[in-house]
Amino acid sequence: MTKIALGFDYGEKRIGIAVGQTLTGSASAIKTITTTNKKIDWNSITILVKEWSPEIFVLGRPSLKSGHEHNLTREIEKFSRRLTGRYQRPVEFVDERLSSRAAVDYVLEVDRAGLDAVAAKLILETWLQEQSVK
Repeated sequence: MTKIALGFDYGEKRIGIAVGQTLTGSASAIKTITTTNKKIDWNSITILVKEWSPEIFVLGRPSLKSGHEHNLTREIEKFSRRLTGRYQRPVEFVDERLSSRAAVDYVLEVDRAGLDAVAAKLILETWLQEQSVK
């Protein structure tokens, strides 16, 4: 069964969003939304949820080599709970260490959708690859 997923690269100033599906294992960067004073633009996310009808959300959660918690981990977990509460869909996490740095290599997509959206695409592609192995 094909699953549609929305992937998120959460940041304090911007949230990158991508869409992907398990049939082909492909993902596309679709949008970067800006947060103002940590206020999330839920209307933009709601529009994307209605448009793509995802079964699941995939959220990048950074890890540190030292094993310590990343300074954004608690905010990311709060965001995941809010996603589940608003849209009644599960959230899965992917280690997103270095995804923003890797996204720089995707110049054309970055120009079109924004660096954070491309980082979300890379997060989602990681999750999709993990699904194909299961």
